[in-house]
Parts: sequence; C-alpha cells; structure tokens
Amino acid sequence: MNIKRLIAVVLGLSLTLSVACTNKTSDTSKTAGNTQTEQTTEMNDKEKVDSAETDTNAVNSDENAETKVIVDNTGAEVELPNKIDRVVISAIFPLPSVYCMYKGSTEGLVGMHPASMAAAKNSFLSKAFPDVEKVDTSFVQNNKVNVEQLLSLKPDVVFYSAANKEEKDLYENAGIKAVAFSPSLANFNTVETYAKWIDLLEQIFGENSKAGELVAYGKDVENRIAEEVLNVKDKPKVMVLFNYGDGKIATSGNKFFGQYLIDTTGGVNVASDLEGIAPINMEQIYKWNPDIILITNFTPVMPEDLIDNKIDGDDWSKVAAVKNGKVYKFPLGMYRWFPASSDAPLALMWTAKMIQPELFKDIDLDKEIKSYYEKYYNITLTDEDIQSIYNPSKDAAKSK
Repeated sequence: MNIKRLIAVVLGLSLTLSVACTNKTSDTSKTAGNTQTEQTTEMNDKEKVDSAETDTNAVNSDENAETKVIVDNTGAEVELPNKIDRVVISAIFPLPSVYCMYKGSTEGLVGMHPASMAAAKNSFLSKAFPDVEKVDTSFVQNNKVNVEQLLSLKPDVVFYSAANKEEKDLYENAGIKAVAFSPSLANFNTVETYAKWIDLLEQIFGENSKAGELVAYGKDVENRIAEEVLNVKDKPKVMVLFNYGDGKIATSGNKFFGQYLIDTTGGVNVASDLEGIAPINMEQIYKWNPDIILITNFTPVMPEDLIDNKIDGDDWSKVAAVKNGKVYKFPLGMYRWFPASSDAPLALMWTAKMIQPELFKDIDLDKEIKSYYEKYYNITLTDEDIQSIYNPSKDAAKSK
C-alpha cells in the first residue's frame, strides 16, 4: 500500500465519522519518581494483568437492576451500582483524559491524583474542560491515598492502578467499590491500551455511542502505519529520553511504551536490551549513537538544550541525532503523548512522521488533529492551538 492510499483511507475515515454523527529541578525528580513508581510497579505485575481478558459481556444486562457486574483489567469481577454519579481516579495519570473524552465532560469526576491535575493544568485538557481544575486532589497525600479524605468525597467507585494491591486492600477494607485499570495491557501498546480503557468505561457506564468508533479509529491508524513500515529496511536508531535531571538519565527499554511506538513506526529502539524505565549514562549513549532522540514531557529538557549543548557536565555534541538536529519533544495534547492516553492514535502518527519522515510525509497531522478533536472532543482547534500542542512548555513536567 502506498502512502497516498494510507492518507486517503485515514482521512476518509475521519470524514465519515464526522458525518455519521517532567531541567534539573526537584520537580523533575518528583515527577519521574511518581511516574516511575506507578509504571514500574505495573510492569512487575504485568503477567497477571495481561493474562486477564476483559469480558464486556459480563455486564449485567438488566437495566432495571440496582447493580451490575463488570470485569476489570485484572480479570476480577466487580459489582457496581447501576447508577454511578461520583467517580474518583486515584492513579493511572493519563486516565482522566480518557474519562473526559468518553463522557464528553468532567461530569461525575470528583477526585483525581495531584500528578494528573498537574498534567491537566499544563495540557490542553484544562482548556477543553475547564472544570477539571475544580476536581479534588486532597485525598492523595505524599503520593498515598488518605482513606478518610477519600470517603469525604462520597465516591460511588474509585478507579485505581491494577498493580497497587495496597490500594485494593484499602478500598476493600473501607467498603469502597473499586475498579482496576492497567497501563501494561497488550505489552504497552498505547492504542490497544486506550481501547481497553474505553471498553472498560463502556462496561461501567454503557452510555457512549462513539465508544466503538474511538476504538476502531485507533486500531485502523495503527494497522495501516504498521503495514506501511512492514518492508522498510532503513530503520533509524531511536532513543527515548524519558527523564533527565540532577545528573540522572533514564530511557525507555523493552516492556514499555517507547518500544511499541518505535517498533510500530519503523525504527529500532537502541535500549531494547534494557527493561522498562531504565537508567543510563552518557557513555552508553555515545555507544548507541542514536540517529533520533525523542524527549518525553516527564522531563523539562527541551531539544535545544541538547542541540545547543546547554547541559552542564554532559557533552551531547558527539551524538549523531544532535549533530543532525533530529531531537524532538513529544507533543502534549489532552495528556503527554508518550504513554497511552486519549490522544493515542495521534501520538502514533506523530511518532511515525518523526521516525520515517519521507514515508509519512503526506500525512497532514494538523488536519488529523483538528478532525480528531472536532469529532471526539467537540472542540474546534485554531492553528495557534495546534502549535501549543506541538510545543509544550517545560512546566508540563511538573508533578503538582
């Protein structure tokens, strides 16, 4: 399939759907710590999570019943009230973005993790859904849930990280209904993970007529990009700069989001022999000599910091990606575009254009983003909005 056909199909799908309806500061260390704690714990629990298949048929089909049974991302059956008015999201930092997309608003969201709030305030989420800034975060103190504070929010259900057994026990002992969501689903495939989160929300709420369209769109984008790069022989070496501060550098190895993004879009992950969020040093980077560097929004470091060699104590001028100016910062839409989020299909397209620019030169990403936001968020973006998504500020790395 040539690239023009790819673009025509993806754009055609978008039109059809529209008709049918964390610098070297302490903040950096805190952001990386919070994120790494949650996501590394997820990886340690991955086998059990991946062995569980969400059975959407497990939902109680009796609309007149007071309760229904759903199956969460661990395969556990959870009995929930049929009418859910108050939701708390205790972890999975990108999940509020998916929730808002699914609901079309912040309706019912009464609590979320402070790290999710920090991301919301420095992303497009707060612009699209201003009420998100009114959501309570006080029930999380020192990165732990305070059950008394949580109970004061009177939640009908809490969404928590599938790997956090301590939280699970906390909710059970307090008599709080809780549903596990996991970012390690499908070997950290961002599109499949976002799809499974939407499926789970549909089990819980069963009210979004666009849920199937959201899942289908993401999978279509993924399948067509993967098909286009299937026979590519010239694959650049790519490194994800996940976090960088206080003399510490971390990258994305296998069993993490970076591996999926790079593999799917025609690159080679230089850190594939490492696992998860992996600590590295400059000597290792010199040895890898990556052709492309992708910087996440979990660090305040910007491409120009590397290209202009502004980092004290580290010389980036020897690295091929820096020499050739191929250092890019992940965009920031409704959430950071590196992990799974409500913008997962768009993030995959952006990564494809960064890694294989010639192959995907005909993708009009501005148009794709505008169409996606119009259809799924009911938001009309300006050209200035698009540029704000492409050029996130350093503050996006803050943890609170």
